[in-house]
Formats: sequence, C-alpha cells, structure tokens
Amino acid sequence: MAYAFEVTIKSLPFLLEGALRTLQITSLAVLLGLIIGTLVGMAKLSKYKILSYPAVVYVEFLRGTPLLVQIFIIYFGLPAIGINIPRYPSGIIALGINSGAYIAEIVRAGIQSIPKGQTEAAKSLGMTYWQTMRHIILPQAFRNILPALGNEFIALTKDSSLVSVIAIRELLRSGQIVISRTYQSFAVYIAVALIYFILTFTLSRIVRWTEKKVAIP
Repeated sequence: MAYAFEVTIKSLPFLLEGALRTLQITSLAVLLGLIIGTLVGMAKLSKYKILSYPAVVYVEFLRGTPLLVQIFIIYFGLPAIGINIPRYPSGIIALGINSGAYIAEIVRAGIQSIPKGQTEAAKSLGMTYWQTMRHIILPQAFRNILPALGNEFIALTKDSSLVSVIAIRELLRSGQIVISRTYQSFAVYIAVALIYFILTFTLSRIVRWTEKKVAIP
C-alpha cells in the first residue's frame, strides 16, 4: 500500500499534465460545439424546411448514437474515404460535433423562452432577422441558458476521457500509461478519479459564480 501511494505521488506531475490536456480538449470542443449548436439551434426554429430538416436530423442522429462510435467514425472511418485527420483534432472535432447537438437543443429552448413580443418590436423598428437575433434575442437567451451550458461543459470534461481510445494523452490515457509502467491500477485510477472530481467541482463553482454575476438584479 505504501508503495502504491509513493507511485501515485511521483506520478502526479504526469497526471496533472494529462489533466491540463483534458481541459484544453474540452475547452476547444465546447467552443466548437457552441458555434455549431447556436447555428443548428437557430436553424431548427427556421420556417424554411431546407434549414430546419437537416438541423433536426443532425441533432437526432448525434444524440441517438454513442459518442465512442462517433469518435471511431471520424478517426478510423473517414480515412476509408480519403479524409485523414490527426488524432488530436479528431478528438476535438468528435467531441465538438457531439456537444453541438446538445447545445443546439439548449439554444433552441433559450430562444423560445424569450417573449415573441420582443421580436415583433424589433421588426417594427426595421431590424432584420439576424440583427434581432444578434442584438436582442441571443444575448438574453444565453443569459437564460448559462446554467445548462455550464452543465454541458462539465459533462464534456468527463466525456473527454473517451478520446483515450485513439491514444490522445489526456488524463485517463496518462493514468493508463502510469499503470502500464507500475502495475498499480487501483491507486492510479483512484488518483485519476479524484483529479476528475476536482476539475468538475471547480468548474461547477465557476459556473455558479458566473450565474450570479450575470443574473438580473
């Protein structure tokens, strides 16, 4: 037991490096997901079927299939049709595309939570649809959906462990490397779990603090 504890302590810098990579991957994936989700969420509400139908298919397919399968499709499947993406971008793209489907539903609900009267008032002032969305609807919607977006960020931090299957050295993969060298699986996995907990707990507190800051007095 003492040896396992010693191994874990010595491995902490290596594991923390993996934790930093986890945060990098998650942050980039959430940014990508936010861009995709905002566009798809708006498309789902469009009166034009050429926009709304593909958006619905995208959301339903991504939410209805395992993230692990999506990672495999991007990293192992795309090369079969001549598209080769390195493992690091593949992991970010897979996580971002998956997150985008969930954020799309969050954004859609946020937009629908804004009273329609505000849209009608903007039209009466001569504002275009995109001007109304950019200056009136989306700022209010994002304030309303901030808790849900924070939860998505936290969930994606944990889901990012799945990119370890394509040998991206994030936190879980770092733990697996340590185990392959020391054979102390129990102690190392406990350390990995604790680091994940610290990350998600800290993120939840940051999200809660941000909510209070942007809340309407």
